[in-house]
Amino acid sequence: MPKWIARKWDIADIPDQSGRTALVTGANSGLGLRTAEVLAGKGARVLLACRSPERGERALERVRATGGEAELVRLDLADLSSVRAAADSVRERTGDALDVLVNNAGVMAVPHGRTADGFERQFGTNHLGHAALTWLLMPALRHRPGARVVTVSSVAHQVGRLDLADPNYEVRRYRAWDAYAQSKLANLLFTRELDRRTRAAGVDVTSVAAHPGMTATELSGNMARARGNALLGLGVRVSDFLSQSVEVGALPQLYAATSPDVRPGGYYGPDGFRELRGHPAPARSSTAARDDLAASRLWDLTAKLTGVAPDPS
Repeated sequence: MPKWIARKWDIADIPDQSGRTALVTGANSGLGLRTAEVLAGKGARVLLACRSPERGERALERVRATGGEAELVRLDLADLSSVRAAADSVRERTGDALDVLVNNAGVMAVPHGRTADGFERQFGTNHLGHAALTWLLMPALRHRPGARVVTVSSVAHQVGRLDLADPNYEVRRYRAWDAYAQSKLANLLFTRELDRRTRAAGVDVTSVAAHPGMTATELSGNMARARGNALLGLGVRVSDFLSQSVEVGALPQLYAATSPDVRPGGYYGPDGFRELRGHPAPARSSTAARDDLAASRLWDLTAKLTGVAPDPS
């Protein structure tokens, strides 16, 4: 029986991670930093993939304070050249042996902008960057028995609509929250299609998703600062007051990364009211997130946009 049924799952339930290597994107703060700290504390070698070298170094000190082994990897998900360089670095450092990839980093409801490659910023960062990174790291993942790819989505995916004809808002009017919801829906569709393709190819890599519910992280503050809206900033502070801690919010992705009870293709989030707070349990995905045709079409479109060969092909 899965532990979440018997009682509330917590970090004490994480098996020993000695001998395993994990890469966590966005590990300089919030959920990513907490995930890196816990995995390192459990014995894993953790690679912190961060955009800012300065913030990354500070995070590295915190993770090493757990007594675990940690390294810094430079990664800007909004720049595919950086994604390729990071993947090459990880494969070289690990000798093509990666046990866990946590696709955690992201931006939320930011003003309209473009990535270095011309993609809408949220779709480009949250989905395209992570999808490309995952494909580029598959050679390292498939060499480790029971490797996992954990992609972090959001309850916001429930209202998401994926426009495959205009994913980068070149025609549509840009709405920040709509774009965020689309990117989080894309995360779940990618998780689903990766699971389907790895199983069809007989590849021993588990693709799974998680979400943190309503958690007080830097995403909300960054959003308010990016939009320069004082009233929105006040709303963010109220939201943070009502939110659960990062320590609790990170539990679903830690569960997805480590629990022997995880189901391939599964989706995990908080077990409380509307999945906003609580301990890990199976989460509810929208009908759109379970659309196999959309997942397959997104897979192909992602390959076309990024120029990265899908793996499994």
